[in-house]
Amino acid sequence: MAGWDDIIFGIVKAFQLIFSGNPEVLEITFLSIRVSGLATILGSFIGIPLGATIALKKFPGKSLIISIINTLMGLPPVVVGLALYLLLSSSGPMGFLHILYTPEAMILAQLIMVVPIITGVTLSAVSSIDVKVRETAISLGANGLWETRIILNEARLGIVTSMVVGFGTAISEVGAIMIVGGNLLGYTRALTTAIVLQTSQGAFAEAIALGIILLILAFIVNLFLTLLQIHSKRGVYVSSFFGGISGTFKRR
Repeated sequence: MAGWDDIIFGIVKAFQLIFSGNPEVLEITFLSIRVSGLATILGSFIGIPLGATIALKKFPGKSLIISIINTLMGLPPVVVGLALYLLLSSSGPMGFLHILYTPEAMILAQLIMVVPIITGVTLSAVSSIDVKVRETAISLGANGLWETRIILNEARLGIVTSMVVGFGTAISEVGAIMIVGGNLLGYTRALTTAIVLQTSQGAFAEAIALGIILLILAFIVNLFLTLLQIHSKRGVYVSSFFGGISGTFKRR
């Protein structure tokens, strides 16, 4: 079992690994960022337009679609991994792609998990915009495209949050990518799968060190979101200030 000595040693070793530029750790870290980053970017191209469209349009069965999206947001990673394994194996219907145990399979697994999350959070953010915003845009003569742009601009923080949440989900995922990636050293070993391997081998200090690196990455992403929120709020204040001045001159 891991004791306080292992925890302290793991913390010390984490910073040693970071500042020493350990090739294996850097390779694992960059693979995690690359796989999760690509999955999040691709998921954003799919999920943001999908979530915004569902939120803005009225159509039969909308409540059912929203319920399905909310359900898919809690997809069990091992189920995703198992389903993909069966599809991508040599005897599966997608076996001709030959991407099982590759980073591409890991990206695909994370993409399946990220899309419902980005879609759901975007849908919630757009739906929460006050209906008066749309009414004001229409009263000012905005057409459908401009109306959509105005609403999406109002919901921009929620949309950015959906991407950050998606990235956090992707980079912390372990079950699916271990099944379809194989945890191969120097090829498909990510931070989470490396932590599982080190823990199973009793190398708790190394596992803690990799865990701290993973937490640092999560902190950087959340710091980015916080700074973006602060910047956005300042932009709103400035916009309101100049809008008030403009209105004053018009009244005069």
